[in-house]
Amino acid sequence: MRLAVVIPCYRVRSKVLDVLASIPAQVERIYVVDDHCPDASGTWVEERCADPRVIVCRNPSNLGVGGAAIAGYRAAVADGMEIIVKMDGDGQMDPDSLPELIGPIVRGEADYTKGNRFYDLAQIGRMPKMRIIGNAALSFLTKLSSGYWDIFDPTNGYTAVHARVVARMPLDKISRRYFFESDMLFRLNTIRAVVVDVPMDARYGDEVSNLSVRKIVLDFAIRHLRNFGKRIFYNYFLRDLSLASLELVAGVLFLFSGATTGVFFWLQSAQTGYFSSAGSVMLAALQVIVGIQLILGFLAYDIAAVPARTLHLLVNRKPGEGRRG
Repeated sequence: MRLAVVIPCYRVRSKVLDVLASIPAQVERIYVVDDHCPDASGTWVEERCADPRVIVCRNPSNLGVGGAAIAGYRAAVADGMEIIVKMDGDGQMDPDSLPELIGPIVRGEADYTKGNRFYDLAQIGRMPKMRIIGNAALSFLTKLSSGYWDIFDPTNGYTAVHARVVARMPLDKISRRYFFESDMLFRLNTIRAVVVDVPMDARYGDEVSNLSVRKIVLDFAIRHLRNFGKRIFYNYFLRDLSLASLELVAGVLFLFSGATTGVFFWLQSAQTGYFSSAGSVMLAALQVIVGIQLILGFLAYDIAAVPARTLHLLVNRKPGEGRRG
């Protein structure tokens, strides 16, 4: 397997050389993507790194971590690489974990792998508390929007992907900034790629995050809701129509009807001063109960429908540039 590493660079000049020096010999190419960094990270690497595997790419403007990663993906695919690892340049990701990260792809068990820092309870204790809470909330939203119910730690940027999978993805549609990793998962589900979590340790140093949690909470919630709606429409109404599709529609209708009926009888009771009859209460309650049961049935089907057939083994053609549009 021809292995490449993509390193998006933005304000990581103090760390990136150490990261490059620690990348194992099995990696054939290292793409350092200068995302219009004000510290000129690309020039810094060119002047101080003699590793012949290193290729510096430059974005003409700041495109965000996703834009930098996609530029690296395209370069790697064009050069005929087979597995592409994304690793940040701030030193938080351990290059020694790279063999474990790519293992499921090499063995044909996955199309895309990502790190998960939440396996080891002792390691979790080292994390900042707000990061733990934020990750838990984002993980649940990502499960809903992506359909990968068996993954956690969605914002972990230590990932690996098979080049054939990259070639089938609409790269121009993927979010360019901090929603990149979550949006990747949504896009991977639309092509039915297999995603696997790989346990790994968390490493935190003195690096300063460019991410403001307060600024992205509402934005992330809106984007997850949008992706959830798209996924449900694509998978259950556009590309397929199954019993789960009917369960979802019927469940929503019963739940809405029951809630509306209950509110109507409650308002009527408040105006007249008389309690609603047992039959009226049961009419509303029964619809709500049936609606909830149908929606739970749909969720059970959705959870069981996580992609399980490795996509890159089913695709025989050589990967191209990655689809546009």
